[in-house]
Amino acid sequence: MAENSKDRRKKLILSLFHDSLYVPMKRKELAIFMQVSEDTRTDFDACIDELINEGKIELTKRGKLMLADEKNTARSDKTLTGVYTGNQKGFGFVTVEGQPEDYFIPEGMNLNAFHGDTVEIIPESGYVPKDRRREGKVIRIVERAKDVFVGTYEAGKNFGFVVPDNSKFEKDIFIPAGKAKDAVTGSKVVINITDYGDTRRNPEGEVVRVIGHEDDPGVDILSISLAFGIQDEFPEKVLNQAERALKPVSEADMEGRADLRDLLTVTIDGEDSKDLDDAVSLEKEGELFVLGVHIADVSNYVQENSAIDREAVKRGTSVYLADRVIPMLPHALSNGICSLNEGEDRLTLSCIMKFDGKGTLKDYKITESVIRTAHRMNYTEVNRIIADGDEALAEKYSDVAPMLNEMQKLSLILRERRIKRGAVDFDFPETKVILDKEGEPIEIKPYERNEATRLIESFMLAANETIAEHYYWQGVPFLYRIHGEPEEEKFKKLQTFIKNFGYNIKGSGNEIHPKEFQKLLAKIEGTDAEALISRLVLRSMQQAKYSPDCEGHFGLACDYYTHFTSPIRRYPDLQIHRIIKDDLRGRLTDIKKSHYENILPEVAVSSSKTERRADECERETVKLKKARYMQKHIGDIYEGVISGVTKWGIYVELENTVEGLVHVSSLTGDYYVFNEQKYELCGERTGITYRLGEKIKVLCRAVDITTRTVDFIIADFDEGSAVHNFYKEGRSVF
Repeated sequence: MAENSKDRRKKLILSLFHDSLYVPMKRKELAIFMQVSEDTRTDFDACIDELINEGKIELTKRGKLMLADEKNTARSDKTLTGVYTGNQKGFGFVTVEGQPEDYFIPEGMNLNAFHGDTVEIIPESGYVPKDRRREGKVIRIVERAKDVFVGTYEAGKNFGFVVPDNSKFEKDIFIPAGKAKDAVTGSKVVINITDYGDTRRNPEGEVVRVIGHEDDPGVDILSISLAFGIQDEFPEKVLNQAERALKPVSEADMEGRADLRDLLTVTIDGEDSKDLDDAVSLEKEGELFVLGVHIADVSNYVQENSAIDREAVKRGTSVYLADRVIPMLPHALSNGICSLNEGEDRLTLSCIMKFDGKGTLKDYKITESVIRTAHRMNYTEVNRIIADGDEALAEKYSDVAPMLNEMQKLSLILRERRIKRGAVDFDFPETKVILDKEGEPIEIKPYERNEATRLIESFMLAANETIAEHYYWQGVPFLYRIHGEPEEEKFKKLQTFIKNFGYNIKGSGNEIHPKEFQKLLAKIEGTDAEALISRLVLRSMQQAKYSPDCEGHFGLACDYYTHFTSPIRRYPDLQIHRIIKDDLRGRLTDIKKSHYENILPEVAVSSSKTERRADECERETVKLKKARYMQKHIGDIYEGVISGVTKWGIYVELENTVEGLVHVSSLTGDYYVFNEQKYELCGERTGITYRLGEKIKVLCRAVDITTRTVDFIIADFDEGSAVHNFYKEGRSVF
């Protein structure tokens, strides 16, 4: 339908609504009244949807169309804007920033909003009982969250459908004939939405990429990353620029830099790491420790606003998934000329710090440099030398072993100093997923930190703090890593919760000191409730983010902090390297300062968003592999800890970090009493109470790969018993 034709039809519909004789009617009734033919019904629906989105007409709770007249316009000051969360059953929720809880959107009241869309709602008026969630009605789609989706293709005779991977999308997407590329039933595909549809019609789209068949190795993880908008491939122009940078470091490149190639320097990373962007060195000057933290000078190869730089801004960070790394920079840079590979000349920015025996920073120097690392070491090897005293390994690395032991001394001093000032150390075991060649999980286990990981962490923290404080007092535009104090409401809930375990945190409002959290974590160390309370403490805190304003870091208990040490995999680090080099070279003119002042707020927001996106993507891939792993262990019995208590059941976390739900329907009892700390069964089994932090035996009953969830039941029977065998055989005793 031509645009002018559509406008005329919209005006005609509006004129009818303005007529004093018009009575609100449903869409179908209106179509019949206006004698809309079957051939033009799609155009009619499109006109209605646009008029609703423009706020000229609205849908009542009973699904009738009416004019958004003065009476309704007068209510516009009561409208709220938030983000829509969908549900397969048709209803949804809208999260409004600053509001204590979400608004429930009943089925039929979402105006065809998609999960993640920014929408405008009218909250229901009148009294809302405490036991009922507030309701609202979507009156306008402010902004679509995305128009690219990932899902599974299902072929029909003359058309197809794509079932979105995200279970929060309630509708399948129609794919017309000729728009499916070479997808077949079972293909994982990326689609572009061409028409969002309406309350009657499904959205319509076209396949823009066939990822592979859903059963092919690696397709599951790639599908998740693409669904988050994280691209696995670089544009050709970006790859070409990166290839042109692959030249050995020349004398011209080293001119004006401190030549540190004779300084004994090592990299210490994970066994699988390929992008080595930090190296360390240590010398003694009398009683002083001279610590060198040498960071890859990525800014020498990635110029601002180049094709590589623009792509790096979009990505924001490298993403570490269960079976791959999706880098921020092409491999030619991240694993090549920028990586501080053993025995090769590399351009760096060095922060050389002098500490006394108490960990006090006595002096420092920030300089452009060139280094040549003596060894590429990993955390396991270094830990065996500095913590286990492995003599054979120390002999193998005899040239650096004495330095590593001195590094351990300094690391312990710096760590103790951080503890004294109140830094909060969350020592959570991360999940390590072991995959076979086909990408199938064969083991899930905690990835524990050791003395080597803590050593590198201490040195990177020291460099980040030194750089941040230096440039804060320089008064130049800069990018900081900030972490605000806990929000008062969340802190109150935490206080209430830990009192049930006999603990308390001093402070309230803006008068909480991080040392109080540190004291709590020390008290719970080694107890059954340690992991649970630690996570709740973390959740009570604000999320760390990037900012051009130096507002301090609550968790680290420091006033100045930045991210300087990982420019290969984090864009903020690369950004501040440019500022540092402009300063070192005397190029930080008023024009340059003004330029940085203009761009840094957007860089901070963008980098914070891409960081959260990467974290969510990483969590989803781990959840998927956990679900696939547990699918092979249905019927197995495990010991776990109750990690959550809800109205719909109790969550249990196993030693391997897998978490599952014991649904209320599987708990035996006439009724239950629920609060946030315990779940109490009454009646038939009076007196049984399940409490947070309590150890419990559970059996893996079922796994849903689509939703990546695991279902448990209480294993109040013996292994090998008749009941257990029924479950092992996939049968139910009920």
